[in-house]
Amino acid sequence: MAHKKGQGSTKNGRDSNPQYRGVKLYGGERAKPGAIIIRQCGTHFHPGFNVRKGKDDTLFSVATGTVVFKGNKVHVDPADPEAPRPYWLVSN
Repeated sequence: MAHKKGQGSTKNGRDSNPQYRGVKLYGGERAKPGAIIIRQCGTHFHPGFNVRKGKDDTLFSVATGTVVFKGNKVHVDPADPEAPRPYWLVSN
């Protein structure tokens, strides 16, 4: 009988880091250029006005303004009142 345990292999010991997906900025919150609005897997939400999509489908802001959700699109309403904006984004 062996007096020492043999060196075997183990199937455990690995773990991957979490993805931290989800909505990072909600409707009505302020966004600066480059601010991540949504981290997502696939395109559940689509980019709208002043929003772009990264290669991993992350939606981020390209202007300073307020986040607006309209259906499955995400927009950033510019903070500057003189900045151009779509007619349907103008709040009355």
